[in-house]
Amino acid sequence: MIVGAGAGLVAAATGAYAGRDEIERWWWRVSGRERPRTDGALDHAGAEWVAASSANWRRASRPDDYTIDRIVVHVVQGSYGDALDVFRDPLHEAAAHYVVRKDGHIAQTVRELDVAFHSGNRRFNERSIGIEHEGYVDRPAGFTDAMYTASARLAAGICARYRIPVDRTHLVAHSEVPGTDHTDPGPHWDWDRYLRLVREAAG
Repeated sequence: MIVGAGAGLVAAATGAYAGRDEIERWWWRVSGRERPRTDGALDHAGAEWVAASSANWRRASRPDDYTIDRIVVHVVQGSYGDALDVFRDPLHEAAAHYVVRKDGHIAQTVRELDVAFHSGNRRFNERSIGIEHEGYVDRPAGFTDAMYTASARLAAGICARYRIPVDRTHLVAHSEVPGTDHTDPGPHWDWDRYLRLVREAAG
């Protein structure tokens, strides 16, 4: 615990940082440059819109106010329905932009222009799009061909929209996000296969 004058300095610095960040984000809105939006609009054709609770994401105008240069790959540790249930729960305080089911069906829960609370790291949230996958990190059989294919097409579209290179620097595991204590997607996620499929879909 930081006490005394040191604590005051840290609090002041944190407050100044937060205030500057808030000004940067709101500038896009008051200047009339906020990106137009329609409730329930999809960024990925064929996805199902299942809105996350507004407590689990933050309104933004990406990529104008924050550059998008990462995709974070998650695994639910549960079912597709489990993921949607917790993303709709305002007490959960987290949601990814997309959820991919074993059969390849995709739900979008947060617009890409908004900041989803999915990685446990504020700066990573602001720069990334989160893709959640049904399943468990220790059950590789749950990562089906349909899931890999659908997720790869989704990722390829995201990479094309924001000019994100298809490599392991820019497509990352949740476990690789700085400061996280998560282990997903785990050792059974086939990154070589996934990147190959993303590149094929992009091509």
